[in-house]
Amino acid sequence: MVEKDIIETKLSEKKEQAEEKFDEKKEQAEEKINSHKEKLNEKREQTRNIAGKMSEDLSRSFDEFQDGIKSVQKIIDQKIEDYKKTTIHSLDVDLIETEEKYYLKVDVPGIEKEEIDIEAGDKDISITATFKPFIEEIEEENTVLISDIKQGRCSKSITFNNNIEIDEITAKFNNGTVLITIPKLKTPKNKINVE
Repeated sequence: MVEKDIIETKLSEKKEQAEEKFDEKKEQAEEKINSHKEKLNEKREQTRNIAGKMSEDLSRSFDEFQDGIKSVQKIIDQKIEDYKKTTIHSLDVDLIETEEKYYLKVDVPGIEKEEIDIEAGDKDISITATFKPFIEEIEEENTVLISDIKQGRCSKSITFNNNIEIDEITAKFNNGTVLITIPKLKTPKNKINVE
């Protein structure tokens, strides 16, 4: 029995040693797991921070890009407006010829007859009108979105095949159009005697 007790004691000691080693290994493993968990949580937090910063940077970059596009659009709109102000547009006209006269109809919507200038030469006529931009009619701060209506100085010059009677030209303004009647110059024919 002594031998059995010795074996049991040794087994008990070995069991305790094994349990102690197991507990020790278990604690080490738990420490490693906890350490890895902490590192993993730190990396997750860093990743979240980086992702958040990237998202903020992208959002800010997109906003800056949009502002840049708006700024470029304003510059382009201003250049177009400046170009329109310096360019002389053509007036829309209809011209009809009869045996004795020319009839010229000029489309000048939205302006007064005092803003129309007509000049005639021996074989030509020029019509000039100044259209005020619509934006000047709006007193509030505004932005032009579409600008297709003529504005600024517009003119049309026409040269005729025949000389015209400058003193007999008439112009009538009615409902945004000017009707100009231009008589042709009648050159008298002389009979020549043959000797």
